[in-house]
Amino acid sequence: MNRARKRILFRIMVTLLILLAALAGAFLFFQIQKKLTSKKKPDVLFSEYVDRIKQNDYQTMYTMLSDQSRLNISEEDFTARNKNIYEGLEVSDITVEITTVEYQDKKATLSYRMDLKTMAGDITFKNKAEYEKDKKNGYQLSWSDSLIFPELLNSDKVRISVDKAVRGNIFDRNGILLAGKGTASAIGLVPGKMSEDATSDLETLSSLLGVSADGIKKKLAAKWVKDDSFVPLKTLKKVDENNLNAPQPREDNVKNKEFQDKLLDIPGVLISDTPVRYYPLMESGAHLVGYVQNVTAEDIKEHPEEDYLTDSVIGRSGMEALYEKELKGTNGRTASIVDANGVEKKILAAKSRMDGVNITLTIDSNLQSSIYNAFLEDKSSTVAMNPVTGEILALVSTPSFDDNDFILGMSNETWDALNTDERKPMFNRFRQKFAPGSSLKPITAAIGLTTGAIDANKDYGSSGLKWRKDESWGNYYVTTLHDSSPLNLENALIYSNNIYFAKAALKIGSKDFMAGLDKLGFNQQLPFEITLAKSQYSNEGKIESEVQLADSGYGQGQVLMNPVHLASLYTMFTNEGNVLKPYLLYKEQPSPEIWISNASSPETAEIVKSGLMKVISSDHGTGHAINRADVTLAGKTGTAEIKASKSDTTGTELGWFVVTTTDKSMKTPILLVSMVEDVKNRGASGYVVRKDKDILDTYFLPE
Repeated sequence: MNRARKRILFRIMVTLLILLAALAGAFLFFQIQKKLTSKKKPDVLFSEYVDRIKQNDYQTMYTMLSDQSRLNISEEDFTARNKNIYEGLEVSDITVEITTVEYQDKKATLSYRMDLKTMAGDITFKNKAEYEKDKKNGYQLSWSDSLIFPELLNSDKVRISVDKAVRGNIFDRNGILLAGKGTASAIGLVPGKMSEDATSDLETLSSLLGVSADGIKKKLAAKWVKDDSFVPLKTLKKVDENNLNAPQPREDNVKNKEFQDKLLDIPGVLISDTPVRYYPLMESGAHLVGYVQNVTAEDIKEHPEEDYLTDSVIGRSGMEALYEKELKGTNGRTASIVDANGVEKKILAAKSRMDGVNITLTIDSNLQSSIYNAFLEDKSSTVAMNPVTGEILALVSTPSFDDNDFILGMSNETWDALNTDERKPMFNRFRQKFAPGSSLKPITAAIGLTTGAIDANKDYGSSGLKWRKDESWGNYYVTTLHDSSPLNLENALIYSNNIYFAKAALKIGSKDFMAGLDKLGFNQQLPFEITLAKSQYSNEGKIESEVQLADSGYGQGQVLMNPVHLASLYTMFTNEGNVLKPYLLYKEQPSPEIWISNASSPETAEIVKSGLMKVISSDHGTGHAINRADVTLAGKTGTAEIKASKSDTTGTELGWFVVTTTDKSMKTPILLVSMVEDVKNRGASGYVVRKDKDILDTYFLPE
């Protein structure tokens, strides 16, 4: 035998010896533990048993039972019984206080008090545990179902009843419903009223509802279905009968009525009312209010402690998502022991339900709808704000979608149409940032006056319709549509002169200009309930050239602003230089909260406001079309060019208009910021002015 084979045999023998030693050690350890266990007293053993309950270790619990107990119940049944009750109740924080242990012959009776927490509340009870002793194994637990709960028999069950919380409503400032309980139409079949040979009818129904004929057959074949049962198939919007009688009923409502009439022509089809979450504003409030959907397995996994059931709903967007915790409420639960016939024997614990809280917003539904209807055909965003209190009166993004479609189950056709629409109806524009154009000029003016870089009365001198600082700019010129003389701040605002504000920005300097914008919330998260895009003055966080600085002065370059942020900054001109914090939650006694104190001096704010009033009141003002005799307004137009390069002539334009009331004592003050995409060849910002005029004409109608 060679050396290699000898070495292999030697290693095998050593390994076998090690294994034998390990087995012997384990056997010895087991015997020692067994002897130790046999010497343990009932109170120690019971504490160990309870520890195993806490660990869901039912297998070890079973080994602690007496021989007779294990003859009475199998390990499988024991495990299932304990698991179903303890884990079904989500038992936690078990504590046991052993009060007495009484010994008699080979038995011991242990009295104890147990406290535990469950999904239905806390449970406390007093009970007894019986132990039997033999010479070989020491004390062992005599188990029965009553050890779980004193009143529990082996034929009983522990039942958990759920009292579902009612989701809170969302209201506008006037108590008008924005989200709450509504009624939809459940489309279903009554088997006893169907045709004898319903094959053709099922195919027709399948085609109309967009569900498979096989799927309908499976539902009809369910065990619970009887001849007079209503078998639901799909939920549709309820036909608005009042709207049908209107002079001009909605087209979608008329089509829905025709569709449901067609369904009713099929034998066996029944349409029944069913409660649903309802959004009365539909498209006009969808981006703001949002919608709920049924929870998924992923939702339940992500929110393990938040009491979601498999048929719960969860807010997916808008206010429904933002205030999900407040709106959802807490389900009530009752844990009870019931007998074999389902009769309740004892309530173990009960937790009352807490319905969701109703949320009231600062939104004015009528204004919200008015704005939506005005910009219905546009890609736009509008913010309406109370410039005296900071209350947000409307948040609109167009085009939009009907949030009720998500409640009823959106068809693939509708979903595809929303996602392939080049106008992006699902895109929430009031949360984004856009080039502000000339709507930034009052902000530039405020920074220039605050730093002392510009003098409101100084004539900068006419430069015509195009200007460059010097030859170092090459072929790049700042252009403007209107010149004026003198070219002071007031006229620069009235005529919206780009050259004036380009020069103003250069006088301020990039360092002070960026510092001024930073003070006004650029590159910061706006303190607002909804998360909004941060406004910026540069893609890289810094204005790096004179040309970029000059362009930034009149809202071009790389400046991008969120509409809500812009609205907030304009409040400084009606609040003595203080910028108000915008907010959405309604207060009975609204009080303004200052976001940026002393953003400008009161004198600076008054100078800029005076110029903005002339933008509206002057015949030459770019916003004169909205001028009113009954209300004093201040405002600023803005047109931002969106192009690939400075020489690009094919780019589009964004149109902006900011308009605000100036009288702080008026009953219905309002500040509007509207932005419309693609206004090139449609009147630029003048297009937006005309739309906002229609909105204010309605808003200021006498009550």
